[in-house]
Amino acid sequence: MTAASRTRRATVRQRHLRAAATTIKALVYRALSGTIAVLVDAGRLIRTGDLLNRLGASDLPDGQQSWYGRHVAKAYRAAHDADAIRVWAQHRTTGKWIHVFVYAPTDPALTTGLRSYKATRHLVDRAAYAEAA
Repeated sequence: MTAASRTRRATVRQRHLRAAATTIKALVYRALSGTIAVLVDAGRLIRTGDLLNRLGASDLPDGQQSWYGRHVAKAYRAAHDADAIRVWAQHRTTGKWIHVFVYAPTDPALTTGLRSYKATRHLVDRAAYAEAA
């Protein structure tokens, strides 16, 4: 490697770092998520918080929503022997960017999570009705 090519690479790297430092965070996280974020926006994949909103449980505290997500992730791991796909999403109350799992809207792990977590058991009937509709 010649000195000139090292200098060119360093210059390109510095330009990328400067551009990344001035870019809006939303754009950076959107680019990191790529196609997965598009599928979430289109409704082909769903976050656990989105399901709770659809079922009318958006008033659950963040801690309970988080525990529901853990129950769903555990059910998904048990069924598939792997983690679900992740996407970067903005937290609904703090605004921080977090890495969350996404699932197919008809994934059985979502209803298994509703049944296994006592704070969401009352939503199982609503979930069955929402799937039928």
